[in-house]
Amino acid sequence: MNTRLTWICHGATAASRKALFPLDEPLEDKAVGEAAGMAAPPRADRIAASPALRARQTAQALRLDARTDPALRDCDHGRWAGRPIAAIEAEEPENLMAWMSDPQAAPHGGESFADLRTRVAGWMDEQSLLGGHVIAVSHAAVIRAAVAHVLQAPLSSFWLVDVEPLAIVRMTSNGRRWSLRFSISDH
Repeated sequence: MNTRLTWICHGATAASRKALFPLDEPLEDKAVGEAAGMAAPPRADRIAASPALRARQTAQALRLDARTDPALRDCDHGRWAGRPIAAIEAEEPENLMAWMSDPQAAPHGGESFADLRTRVAGWMDEQSLLGGHVIAVSHAAVIRAAVAHVLQAPLSSFWLVDVEPLAIVRMTSNGRRWSLRFSISDH
């Protein structure tokens, strides 16, 4: 069964502009306008969004009737949530380095990148069984994990994938494996 998966990264937030570990913050006003001005996504059989406010607001601005799916939530940053990355670097440099270099590490008490990838891969496998076209509005970390999964890349590659706000990443599955899909059109 063939499946098309269109990932859309939520729009910019104050936390992303200030290099903070995210909380459940809203989109910046400018991001709402940018999302509303994007071309309408193609028809989809299923539309899902992270339960985070910024993802739900992005879906709404894109005029998508999305159901929330907890599997699409952002990486759990534990006790670091809402804090500046620079403060963590100053207070816990060894923990920050461990988190950035060891995919199994979760010194913040939240979710490791390995756990995130397992969660995202499981969700993608469920979608592959259903077939059709699904649109998922989620977070940069979730999309990075999906790309690493599709490419069967080591988790150390997580930091080599840059996903900007409102970026669109397309993937396809033939029921046996996923592939990245690059195209020149929106369809």
